[in-house]
Amino acid sequence: MANKRETHCNNQVDTFAEALATARQMQQNWLTYGVDFVNFYVEDVDGDWLETWGHDEILSNSQLDTIKEFLVSNDSVALTVRQHLKERSLFDFAVNLDESWKIYEANDRLSAVRQLLACGDNIDDGDSIQLVDLANSLLVKLAEIL
Repeated sequence: MANKRETHCNNQVDTFAEALATARQMQQNWLTYGVDFVNFYVEDVDGDWLETWGHDEILSNSQLDTIKEFLVSNDSVALTVRQHLKERSLFDFAVNLDESWKIYEANDRLSAVRQLLACGDNIDDGDSIQLVDLANSLLVKLAEIL
């Protein structure tokens, strides 16, 4: 039993020694090459990876796909939403709607969807009631399809 424990400790020490050697080599490369040391450790460092960070998560979201499909459908609520949005980006609206759907409290979710539909416009009382109705209808439809 003591022999197994000793072997386990040796493996941990070996692993730590390798990690330490790698860190020291990285530090030495940094001192030698300056900021260009990153070229040794990062593939495609000059690419657009920073600008596209997180796009894979957005593009591979099945819930978002369902929302997008609904928004371009012939459903009466989807048609009303598209008419209301006019020239605004349907994709951006779908991404924001997907984020709003994650809000737990129903009243907060309704308020968030209403704000999405309003898009910062000044709203009078009549428009506010219409927006709440449209937001409610949209949330009901989303509850059915998601």
